[in-house]
Parts: sequence; structure tokens; C-alpha cells
Amino acid sequence: MADAVVFAYSSVGYECLSVLIRRGVNIKLVYTHDDDPNETQWFSSVRELALSKNIPVRTDTPTVQAVSEAKPDVIFSFYYRSMLPMDILNLAPLGAFNMHGSLLPKYRGRACVNWAVLNGETKAGVTLHHMTARADAGNIVGQEAVDILPDETAHDVFLKIIPAAGRLLERCLDDILAGNAEGTPQDDTQATKFGRRTPADGIIDWNKSAKDIHNLVRAVAKPFPGAFTFHDGHKIMVWKTRLTDGKTSTEIPALMVRTGDGLIEILEWEIVS
Repeated sequence: MADAVVFAYSSVGYECLSVLIRRGVNIKLVYTHDDDPNETQWFSSVRELALSKNIPVRTDTPTVQAVSEAKPDVIFSFYYRSMLPMDILNLAPLGAFNMHGSLLPKYRGRACVNWAVLNGETKAGVTLHHMTARADAGNIVGQEAVDILPDETAHDVFLKIIPAAGRLLERCLDDILAGNAEGTPQDDTQATKFGRRTPADGIIDWNKSAKDIHNLVRAVAKPFPGAFTFHDGHKIMVWKTRLTDGKTSTEIPALMVRTGDGLIEILEWEIVS
């Protein structure tokens, strides 16, 4: 069985690392990240999984020397948050493969699921592709799509992405280990790219349409930092909304707010300051 070095984080990293362990891949080394104390830790721990299987774990910056000492046949990256340089990727004769959280070439970059929900997409997914010097631009080995329903949050969608990533890796693994995963080039003319989001990006512009506001709220709802507004000097987090015809759709009293094209129903909110 092939030797591998794995770069992984978050629940997708945990899921995909689990697949490799279950399939008997000889994982020589795992690189992951130290958890950010300012970030909500809702996802599974790659570090804990690797250590439970007596796999060496590192959280420092990867170096050619450290990776080359592991003599990997193949390199995998599963939601690892840093680009890997070509001199590391080239160490693996069977190739270096990344699991990206979108249906490439759409949504290259960061926070793919959040951006997809924010933009009102009806599909999301995962793509397993070759890593190159350009982020998310290598040949596509496989993809799996999931639906985005009208009221689902980014977290809801991400919970679908996790098992989809595991299924996709399982489906493609034999070809990768046999050296038969050349993949299909991406159409760069169809590519879109989105950057990292910050908590400040959650501010609500009430002049936008009700649908746009609804999509923002569900894109950044818990466990993400949330959408917010200000009223009478107070910061108010808006955690859940519903598109409405002007009549409340529940027996629970709801707050109706005028937007750029009508009303939106606010079902959950919180005054935080």
C-alpha cells in the first residue's frame, strides 16, 4: 500500500483521513493547524484522530526536508488552510491531490460554501483535484454535488459536504494509488474566485432585497459569526429570517422589517451590545 503525507483540518479533513485509515493507506505524517481560540470549534479534530492511530502530527510550517523524510508516494490536502509550494508537491511520484469545497472551476478560493449560500446557489459540492502552483486550478479527478435548499444555512450545507467528500475520496482512491488519476483540465473561462470572509462582512444592508438579506443571514448563521445590524445604539445579531408575503408564518410573534423590495420576517435575533 502507498505511503502518504496528509495535510488536513476541520471535519472534511477528519472524514477524508478516516477513509485513508480505513482503506489501509500508510500515513507517515499528518500536518494540521492549531485551533484558533477566537474561532468556534464545531468541527472534528484531525489531530485527535491521527494521534489515536499513532500517526505523527505536526502543526508547524511544512518544509521540504520534513516531508521528504516521510518519503510519500502521494500527498493529500483536505481543507488544509495553507497553499503548499511546488517543491513539496513534487515530492510525491503519484501526485498531490486536494479536496476543495465547491464544484470547480466555480468558487475557487476561501469560504466556498458560505459564498454559495450568500449568492443564492441551489447546488454546492466537493471537487478532488491535482494541486498545482495556482490555487484550485489543477485537473479534476472527481466531483460530488449536494443540494442547497432555500432555508438551509451554510452550516446545514457543510454537514452535507462532509460525507460527500468521504464518498468522493473513496470512489477515486484506487485510481490515485494506481497512478491512473490524470483527471480533466478545468475550463478557466468558467472559473470564479472568492476571498476570505470576516465577521465585519456580516453587516446587513436593509436597502437590498429581502432575498439577498435572507441569503446573507443563512450564509453566516451559527456557528459562523452571524449577520448584524444596529438600532438605537445597540448591535443586534440576526440569526434566522424567513421570506414572507407580509403575514407572519408562525404563531410565535416575529419581527417584520422593511427591505429594499418588501418585508422580511426575523425569527431569531439577539441584542449583543
